[in-house]
Amino acid sequence: MLTTAVMAVCLVGCSVGPDYSGAGLVVPTHFSADNKTLVPRSDLSRWWETFHDPVLNRLVDEAVDENLNVASAKARIREARATRRLAVGGLFPVVTGDVAGTETKLPGKNKGAPSWLFQAGFDASWELDLFGGQRRTIEAATYGVEAADADLRGTLLTLIGDICTNYIALRGTEARIALAKRTAVSQRQTVALTKSLLDAGSSSELDLANATALASSTEAVVPQLVQTRAEAIHRLGILLGREPGALLERLDQARPLPQPHDSLRPGLPADLLSRRPDIAMAERQLAQATAKIGIADAALYPSVSLTGTIASSANRIGSLGRGSSIGWMWGPTLTVPLLNGGVLVAAVEVADAQRDEARLALQSAVLTALEDVENALVLKTQERIRAGQLAKSAGAYREVDRLSKKLWQAGSVPFLNVLDAERSLYSADDALIQSRMLISTDTISLAKALGGGWDDPITVDKPLVVDGNTGPHLAVAQ
Repeated sequence: MLTTAVMAVCLVGCSVGPDYSGAGLVVPTHFSADNKTLVPRSDLSRWWETFHDPVLNRLVDEAVDENLNVASAKARIREARATRRLAVGGLFPVVTGDVAGTETKLPGKNKGAPSWLFQAGFDASWELDLFGGQRRTIEAATYGVEAADADLRGTLLTLIGDICTNYIALRGTEARIALAKRTAVSQRQTVALTKSLLDAGSSSELDLANATALASSTEAVVPQLVQTRAEAIHRLGILLGREPGALLERLDQARPLPQPHDSLRPGLPADLLSRRPDIAMAERQLAQATAKIGIADAALYPSVSLTGTIASSANRIGSLGRGSSIGWMWGPTLTVPLLNGGVLVAAVEVADAQRDEARLALQSAVLTALEDVENALVLKTQERIRAGQLAKSAGAYREVDRLSKKLWQAGSVPFLNVLDAERSLYSADDALIQSRMLISTDTISLAKALGGGWDDPITVDKPLVVDGNTGPHLAVAQ
């Protein structure tokens, strides 16, 4: 009767601790910086391809395969899956076998031959999960696997954003270098013309010194920009899991600054809950923390284990199977926590506090996501407006530069007008390039804020290090 009752309770089982039923998150109905609240969210699959740059596309593909942070995230998934398998194993009985041989020689019988006693048997134990502690452990481990999956998605999102941002910095800096060199050449032509006029008595040494200083100042910008370009290439090499200089030759040829050809639409704030991997990971960690309360609660209740032993003994090893004495025993063991100094209750309180921390972390992740989108929308909109005004400014300064040189050569305006026009034109053109870089990086920021990352399948089962000769072998001295 006792056995039947124990088995019935085991099969039905019960659980202690709170059941996770969702986070119950509340988000706004629309983004304050977006007026198109009824327009569906853009498809974020491979969003970086809207830049239409094949070099960038190849860099992203290679980084997904070779980046070290991605490899670490894959290892964490394998670890989480193995941890869950360990937890599942706790539901099943444990059976061990043993064989022993003992030689015995009794005192006072020195002339007699020693006798042997051979023993073989099996031990089995099974802790019944009466109050669901082991099931809660499996539940927590399952949430851990899902959190690790979200962590991988988040790592890929960050990686792709970093690849795109550094690539934009590379191409934008190349455009700024080209502008500085073109401007320096034009300013050196002005220096040569000023010197010719000085030789003819139509200019002054002050004009020549000012023209030379402006050209040298522009040329001094180039080394700093070349350094910035090299840093972007070095960073891209690291992001691809290679040495810093691995891409120097491959990216040596300058290419145009990529511009996005698709205006990303944010959709609704609720979309972030399913798209943002940091929110998904925080939500799964909250679920995991809730399950751990059940693990701590279960330790407050009695535990029941079924144990059994069967053993055979004989004077000869060949007689263990037959002609031997066989004994067995089995029965339940009840363990009741009585005095433990409040340790088990404190463990529950620790789990409760950790659940609160996880809940607050989730709320923080949601607020951060909303802030990221709102900021990216404002930046994208305002930078496009700024770029339009900078383009008009650059066009106007280009006309000022042309007219000032024409009037100076005619003797109608002083040479300082020419220098001011050249300086202003260079500044306006350089600001326009930087604004176009910001438009591209703002698009990247918006895509990241919306949770756009790598949606293609990822293989995580292949370990980085594969050991060989792991069976029994002679130890090697270290």
